[in-house]
Amino acid sequence: MPFDSVRNYYETLVFEEVKRQSGKLRDDSVLSDIACVALNHLPPRYFRHEVDFFFYLSPEERNETLHKVQTAVANAIEFIKNARK
Repeated sequence: MPFDSVRNYYETLVFEEVKRQSGKLRDDSVLSDIACVALNHLPPRYFRHEVDFFFYLSPEERNETLHKVQTAVANAIEFIKNARK
């Protein structure tokens, strides 16, 4: 399929950040919920070739992007914790 190479830039960043912030939490379903909530609060940024995408990002944009991801994941973890009470 010609669309197999199309990816959302934030997916990998969010997945890695969920792993980093989730601590001892190992429930795959909860981790997936956290990732979905976080991704739904970030703008989509699609690319085909990761190397090309990184070339066009300034260092400031990279730092801003990482901050957005960290914040979105932290907020998603809090949201999921409160939803499960």
